[in-house]
Amino acid sequence: MAAFKTFAVAAALLGAAQAVDVNVRANGGNVTGKFDKFGYGFLHEDINNSGDGGIYAELIQNRAFQYSPSYPVSTAHYSPVNGASLGIEFVSPPLSSALPASLRVSATNTTGQVGFQNEGYWGIDVRVQKYTGSFWTKGAYKGEFTAWLKSNLTTDVFGRVQVQSKSVADAWTEHKFELTPSVAAPSSNNTFAVTFDPAGTSNGTLDFNLISLFPPTYKGRANGLRIDIAEALEEMNPTYLRFPGGNMLEGLRLGAEWDWMDSIGPLRERPGFEGVWGYQQTHGLGLIEYLEWAEDMGLHFAVGLYAGLALNGNYTTEAELQPYIQDALNEIEFIIGPVTSTWGARRAELGHPEPFELNYVELGNEDWLAGFPGGWESYKAYRFPLMYEAVSKAYPDIQIIASSASSDPNPETAATDGLDFPADVLGDYHPYREPDQLVDEFDRFDNDFGHIVGEVAAVHVNGGIEWLGLLNPYPWWIGAVGESVSLIGYERNSDRIPMVLYAPVLKNINRFQWSITLIQFAADPALTTRAVTWYVWSLFAHHPITHTLPTTSTSDYGPLYWGAGRDDDRGGALVWKGAVFNTTNSSSVPVTVNFQGVRRGTKAKLTVLTNPGGDPFAYNDPFTGVNIVKTTETELVAGPRGGFKFSLPELSVAVLDTDVAAVSKDPPHHYWGKPKHWRGHGRGW
Repeated sequence: MAAFKTFAVAAALLGAAQAVDVNVRANGGNVTGKFDKFGYGFLHEDINNSGDGGIYAELIQNRAFQYSPSYPVSTAHYSPVNGASLGIEFVSPPLSSALPASLRVSATNTTGQVGFQNEGYWGIDVRVQKYTGSFWTKGAYKGEFTAWLKSNLTTDVFGRVQVQSKSVADAWTEHKFELTPSVAAPSSNNTFAVTFDPAGTSNGTLDFNLISLFPPTYKGRANGLRIDIAEALEEMNPTYLRFPGGNMLEGLRLGAEWDWMDSIGPLRERPGFEGVWGYQQTHGLGLIEYLEWAEDMGLHFAVGLYAGLALNGNYTTEAELQPYIQDALNEIEFIIGPVTSTWGARRAELGHPEPFELNYVELGNEDWLAGFPGGWESYKAYRFPLMYEAVSKAYPDIQIIASSASSDPNPETAATDGLDFPADVLGDYHPYREPDQLVDEFDRFDNDFGHIVGEVAAVHVNGGIEWLGLLNPYPWWIGAVGESVSLIGYERNSDRIPMVLYAPVLKNINRFQWSITLIQFAADPALTTRAVTWYVWSLFAHHPITHTLPTTSTSDYGPLYWGAGRDDDRGGALVWKGAVFNTTNSSSVPVTVNFQGVRRGTKAKLTVLTNPGGDPFAYNDPFTGVNIVKTTETELVAGPRGGFKFSLPELSVAVLDTDVAAVSKDPPHHYWGKPKHWRGHGRGW
């Protein structure tokens, strides 16, 4: 890297690149978005322990001993206290039909309390705050349980609470408690334990299930989200959430798909999900939790509806499809149906009588990929047409999205092998690319019909072996700038591209399957890290537009790429977004942006993101805590013809906004404001 820096510094001395004048017309553009103006957001599915062990705030791993064909039942993540024997039992009656396995704890010592401890998701963060917990027991016991938070390295106990036993021989009883540690732990290498006195039992044995511990949660929701991760997402100012996938929607085989009905109701009635990314899932982050996530963060959402294709390539026949169509219609009714409807009433029973707002549903996920060509042919022949007909007839105001783009399954054959898109259906485009390839995406939708960009990220370095090798370990700076060029291109066409979504969004650094994410984290909140790409997406998201505006220039696009627009929701603020990617001799680009109708002396704020270190492969490392992205804000004053003059360095991203109060810098860590949303539809730049 040192050689690259030396060359870059020397080359910069040769002078700046050709100056670029951009003239922005005051009108003639298009209204953005459809139900709302164009916005940024993310896809969430439980990959990288981004749900369980991630944004879902539950601290106990393997809390209910759930299992599936791919993941056998076990006592993993538990260990005995005082020599107790731990084992799995299928007792009668079980806690529920959904949770038939339980943990049997048997005393082997004659003195002292016995029990179990759980290591959490690679540790437990302990601080002086109220933790809310519960566990279920079966077996006669007179006495008290003790719930503990203690060090896994020393004998230190940070907090404990006595819980009076309600346990009886022939039924399951729930025990709830609150635990506030008296002191914070110096690290996250801690465990949660429950112990009891075997002398109070009939035979030294008790059965346990659904062992749960939550810290304070985002917006105070029960069964809610982890605060630091949710805040990091909220601070990006997103507009959209797409869920539940992604591959998670499809499942590993037919009959193992993400079943929304299994994910609602009390936790003891949720059997869990046979995860597609290498681990069993709890279904604690279920449909209602996703909907509340969107509601609490002020997000609109796109819901994926299962369309009869599994990841192993198997798919439903036409004769078998109807039950899946009905499941999809029931799911929509659950989300938006009145309380007088069957599933609207069920939603009300769960505490949310008011319907949610649902504007987008997607039929399937990447149906051109799994089991190609059979799965794709079945999607084109009957799975998509029949689902489209049923959903559009029942809910004509909902925007339907197909699970493929106009360029799928192959850009060279899509004209003959692609989906026959109805005029009112959007495509879904998923460009995982090298930075140079994302720059080539700039004009991808200049002459295409409407899509969402449902998944996008720079994942491979330029000129590498792409999918034959591993992804880059973290988002890196030149990748972030490449992404910014594609984002500007999509926003230029935001009459037909209502949303652009990063995917996947979260990564637990202790176990992950996809390394490139917006946010990385571990049990210790100090390791929660916003990737370099987060800063680019956040900058663009904090400067929205309601209308695109046409531009003319003395220069072609490249190395400077740009777009412009107006935001009527901020008093007609004028916005110019730009990025410099691979200039000649790594030199800066002098820029003049002339807004038609802007008077001399008008003020605007220029926000520029750079990497002062100069290494294009630099990234934000959770273990150093160093943010390599520099945010520079400058107030500019318009000269003649409403022109704003500035210079942008190589590999930089910029926004010029006449709303000088607009948020650009990193928001404070505790940022509770909801993003504002807008109405509109149209096209331009």
